[in-house]
Amino acid sequence: MDKIAILTGDPNGIGAEITIKALSILNLPKDKVVLISNRDVLNYYNNFVGRHSNAGIDKFDIIEIPYDKSDIQPREVTAQAGEFSFQSLKKACELKPKAIVTAPVAKNALHLAGYNFNGQTEVLQKYLSHDGQLAEMLFVAGNFRVLLLTRHCALKEINLTKEIVIRKVENLVKTFKIVFKIDNPKFALCGFNPHAGEDGILGKEEIEILIPAVEYLRDEEIDITYPKPSDTLFINAGRHYTNNEKDDYDCYIACYHDQGLIPIKTVAGEKTVNTTIGLDVIRTSPGHGTAFDIAGKGIANPDSMVEAIKLAMELSE
Repeated sequence: MDKIAILTGDPNGIGAEITIKALSILNLPKDKVVLISNRDVLNYYNNFVGRHSNAGIDKFDIIEIPYDKSDIQPREVTAQAGEFSFQSLKKACELKPKAIVTAPVAKNALHLAGYNFNGQTEVLQKYLSHDGQLAEMLFVAGNFRVLLLTRHCALKEINLTKEIVIRKVENLVKTFKIVFKIDNPKFALCGFNPHAGEDGILGKEEIEILIPAVEYLRDEEIDITYPKPSDTLFINAGRHYTNNEKDDYDCYIACYHDQGLIPIKTVAGEKTVNTTIGLDVIRTSPGHGTAFDIAGKGIANPDSMVEAIKLAMELSE
């Protein structure tokens, strides 16, 4: 399919609202977009979006995912919403569009529906991956990019290995060459422990896992630093982003979820886009969640959804 597929996420969250608002702001041509959603869901939230109401969503083709009007329950976590979220993702994978843009879903709603995935990235990997491909989470705000070596898992369950680091960085290099058109990207690797372990005093993951991985990658002529204290790295990254300066690195590599997401979201806020790489189809998503607390109130900020759609269009050209 030669269009971008936009999914509206959990029908009880802010997904449909921010999609309607974002499409109003962007005013995209009909032939660029297909919506994977439900007309009743879209019409329901169209009543809450103020000046964005009747923003031209009807001009886009809509691939209907079944959902009963009575099941639209803003701010509630339900199995029906989880089923809708899952079926929307599965349909997008079947269509193989130019790119996929997903509004947020609720993991607990997916689980209530019987789908034990830790997020949309894992669903996309299941249905789009082939020949050993692995989906990776790359967060993007302009030229500030952060790759996560591990995703949605408890800190005590993080299991980094030399092989995992090597494989993910090699995949990242391929993405930069193909998607970002950067042939020789420069990467900064965050240490796992405070102060990057202080020569093993504060932890041995750097000595036993990260440094051996870096040495292997450098032998492959990949430009990556030895593990550095992440607090110092991200101070510099934040300064470059805020001042609209060229960064020292094309991508920062974080060992775990919050190590990477706290700095980029603190600095870039609603400009942050969650990007799935490593598969044949690029997927982007707002950097925030379902925001159940404000669903159905018409006050959701669409900025991150706008950025997600813009980035999907840019990277799929």
